[in-house]
Amino acid sequence: MKIFDISQEVLGCEVYPGDPAPQSQLLADMSKGDLYNLTAFSMCVHNGTHIDAPFHFFQEGKAVDEMLLETFVGPAYVVEHRGIVTADDAEMILEKAEQAHWEARERILIKGEAIVSLEAAEVFASEGILLLGNEAQTVGPEDAPMEVHQALLGAEIVLLEGVRLQNVPEGAYLLNAAPLNLSGADGAPCRAILLELPCW
Repeated sequence: MKIFDISQEVLGCEVYPGDPAPQSQLLADMSKGDLYNLTAFSMCVHNGTHIDAPFHFFQEGKAVDEMLLETFVGPAYVVEHRGIVTADDAEMILEKAEQAHWEARERILIKGEAIVSLEAAEVFASEGILLLGNEAQTVGPEDAPMEVHQALLGAEIVLLEGVRLQNVPEGAYLLNAAPLNLSGADGAPCRAILLELPCW
């Protein structure tokens, strides 16, 4: 069984413009005579590879700890796309995913420099997918991501942003992108992996 690590390393990860970057501090250091090494770190919940919960854009939306784990773990489909994802593209992606594995259409991961349009987001929302992932630090245009976020998060579609799929061929996989269990949080970092299963 092959495992693809599709997560960014946390301390050197990409950061959305304006967000604070991760920082670490060595609290105890054996090279300086301490009995052990001890590290503290701080970060924004939207740094690197992370999920967005509905609470990110909706005051009454579900927070990270209120989302079912089944949303983040299950069959997924990786599709490569460059440029704007249109409504027609979204429909085609869902068709390809269903052909690969009937449950893979519930979790879509877009590989490449792609921007999800509002029209595509509305297709994904109307089709009731559980999760949409992409390689950028945000879905939709970076300078105006609100409408796309609202369309997806308003339909309780979790966003998995900042994944790394360059070494993953198109196809169906088992995704595990369980986030840290942060009570009341609008997002959370996760160690996202894909498993290649021979039976698929």
